[in-house]
Amino acid sequence: MTDRELINIAIEASKNAYVPYSRFAVGAALECSDGTVSTGCNVENATLGCTICAERTAVCKAVSTGRRKFRRIAIYAESSDYCTPCGMCRQVLAEFSPDMEVLCVRADGRYVSYKLRQLLPAMFSSKFLDYE
Repeated sequence: MTDRELINIAIEASKNAYVPYSRFAVGAALECSDGTVSTGCNVENATLGCTICAERTAVCKAVSTGRRKFRRIAIYAESSDYCTPCGMCRQVLAEFSPDMEVLCVRADGRYVSYKLRQLLPAMFSSKFLDYE
């Protein structure tokens, strides 16, 4: 799958966003290691803490179908700036694929590519947890 194909899927996903408060629709297309794509959009809630981002929606959908390794994600918003994932989404993505590629897309279709480690250089990891 090309970058542009993945981006187009993210653009389509953004059309399903539920954003009555911010009016900032985001779409995500998460390419899994097996080549399947899981989509997500942001879903807002009147109690803003219950809002879920497009990226985490896509991760939850993928994980719920048994997928836990990801190649890349495209994130789109109708914005003049590149749409980068928030800190919480960066950490959730890092839980599964810390070396994945992140395509950040703006309204005119231009995009930039990062490695997740660039966006979250000192990520928290399960290696810090001591269960013994």
